[in-house]
Amino acid sequence: MFELLFYALPALLLAGFAYAAYLLVRRARRISRTWAHGLTAEARCLRMFTTTGGGGGDTSVHTTVHHVYEFTTRDGRTVRFEEENGPATVLEGDFVTVRYLPELPQRATARPPARGRLAAGTGCGLVLLGVAGAFCVGFMVLAHAMFTEPGGLLP
Repeated sequence: MFELLFYALPALLLAGFAYAAYLLVRRARRISRTWAHGLTAEARCLRMFTTTGGGGGDTSVHTTVHHVYEFTTRDGRTVRFEEENGPATVLEGDFVTVRYLPELPQRATARPPARGRLAAGTGCGLVLLGVAGAFCVGFMVLAHAMFTEPGGLLP
């Protein structure tokens, strides 16, 4: 029963890493599709704010810039959305160009197309998740070898 812990915990982590990879690829595909096939509209920045995280003990503080935009779709609907990590040079009241898919206007983006940057970020994230997944698999293989060794690697 004790050995089950050495298989179940890494398997749960591995499933979490696989799900995170799926979400990462899905997000990249959605943004890429919005840049390639999306419609453009002029949006107004309604609000700009920052959130902070970390800073406890010896950790550094991480600041995230948020923007709230509002635009009107071609069919006349008014859409408001929030986007993280936008440029700090966009202030309340500024007008920006947004891209949106007609079927998902609430998933619009004010980021200018940067396919190389998107591919690099997605690739780095997938590599990181792959290394973490390989570590989990290696841990399970090592645990299996230790528990099935006839001489007993464990005391």
